[in-house]
Amino acid sequence: MALAFDEFGRPFIIIKEQEQKTRLRGLEAQRANISAGKAVARILRTSLGPKGMDKMLQSPDGDVTITNDGATILEQMDVDNQIAKLMVELSRSQDYEIGDGTTGVVVMAGGLLEQAEHLLERGIHPIRIAEGYEMASRIASDHLEHIAQKFDFGMTNIEPLVQTCMTTLSSKIVNRCKRSLAEIAVKAVLAVADLERKDVNLDLIKVEGKVGGKLEDTELIYGITVDKDMSHPQMPKQIEDAKIAILTCPFEPPKPKTKHKVDIDTVEKFQTLRQQEQKYFDDMVQKCKDVGATLVICQWGFDDEANHLLMHRNLPAVRWVGGVELELIAIATGGRIVPRFQELTPEKLGRAGLVREKSFGTTKDKMLYIEHCANSRAVTIFIRGGNKMMIEETKRSIHDALCVARNLIRNNSIVYGGGSAEISCAIAVETAADKYPGVEQYAIRAFADALDSIPMALAENSGLQPIETLSVVKSQQIKENNPYCGIDCNDVGTNDMREQNVFETLIGKQQQILLATQVVKMILKIDDVISPSEY
Repeated sequence: MALAFDEFGRPFIIIKEQEQKTRLRGLEAQRANISAGKAVARILRTSLGPKGMDKMLQSPDGDVTITNDGATILEQMDVDNQIAKLMVELSRSQDYEIGDGTTGVVVMAGGLLEQAEHLLERGIHPIRIAEGYEMASRIASDHLEHIAQKFDFGMTNIEPLVQTCMTTLSSKIVNRCKRSLAEIAVKAVLAVADLERKDVNLDLIKVEGKVGGKLEDTELIYGITVDKDMSHPQMPKQIEDAKIAILTCPFEPPKPKTKHKVDIDTVEKFQTLRQQEQKYFDDMVQKCKDVGATLVICQWGFDDEANHLLMHRNLPAVRWVGGVELELIAIATGGRIVPRFQELTPEKLGRAGLVREKSFGTTKDKMLYIEHCANSRAVTIFIRGGNKMMIEETKRSIHDALCVARNLIRNNSIVYGGGSAEISCAIAVETAADKYPGVEQYAIRAFADALDSIPMALAENSGLQPIETLSVVKSQQIKENNPYCGIDCNDVGTNDMREQNVFETLIGKQQQILLATQVVKMILKIDDVISPSEY
């Protein structure tokens, strides 16, 4: 950094500690930024599509994650470079908004950056490139709406939703039983969906996992599972038409908040104290019985004495149930959470058709199933799998499928997958480029080339010849004017994605293109990077 001199020729400092800062400016800065962005995209490129590979990430404390989900990979990667962090945010925002397509959006941004690099080398100003990209993304987004198709589905006809969820799951590790998982996801979403308002609250769907068993044992429970068992081993294991008291107060005698000490000098006093405690318990249990409860679910624990009493009065109870689970149980059974014993009334009880305890395998693992609830608006997806990583990955895959089903309920337009939508957009953008005079048309053409990066990656991951396959499909689209031709990843023998039933949601695709363009514009506009250098 240059020194400045005053009128007497003495140097003075403008920037503090400037010898400890590094500075990149002009084209150098853009090149460095672009190569950082491309590096991130290159990592995710191989995990795109049905034949994509998985990544194994080890966190600092030794936890291992194996995943195919772009957002998860980038979250766990612990990126240091600022531009690479932008790419991580990009895939995170796609994950929050759409839930699916997190890998594709980063690959797309990488393609755009790569094309921008060639244009910068030809001496085109970065702002002009950014503007050209902006125009092109608008063209592509409009074209997507033009080729999209509406999907009609109802509570009875869920096939379209299942097909779309299967497309999402086919790139994941669970693709061997994607049919059943997709059906589970769709049924879960439809169970909690509000079809009038076209809205789905995914918080009502609880995804639980338990190691052991096989993936095919994954089931959808119209109710809640709690990872707890009855507090006393002799309590009944199955209760039909249960009336549930949901308590958040401890089942024990009140303790004064202050420091206290009780002087007991005779046996009689001790007896009275004990009787008083016992009477207190008796009252509490009686209170629950009077209201008509047949099951008590308590957030806190209770003494062995209380447990024993509950057992004698045959009032089954569950203790140490977490707050979130209590809320879900309350939603599902239509009960109220009661903070004090004095406030228990019959109206506040929840109702469930069946509460049963189920044990798994040879272990002592038991879970409570609360089913056939009064309000079946809360459901649980219960995942089984061979090991912990498998279950975690299945949870992420199910989350993607749930999000896709939710997006379809919000907006039932779909485009065809397998890279067909991208190729079709690329052709449309290419033809539209001629209408723009000026330097922008170079950028618009570059955008069309960048759109090809997704089908290229798909072909590459499937072991096909990328350039040859892409050009064959592209010429077929142009010749037949058929925007549904894509890359045949699974070797079915046809390029027509309508026959292969590969769908994606329209809003997901549009979001991908818009988000990728925004991030690339932002990266292109940076021409000076000042950072504290490492000592």
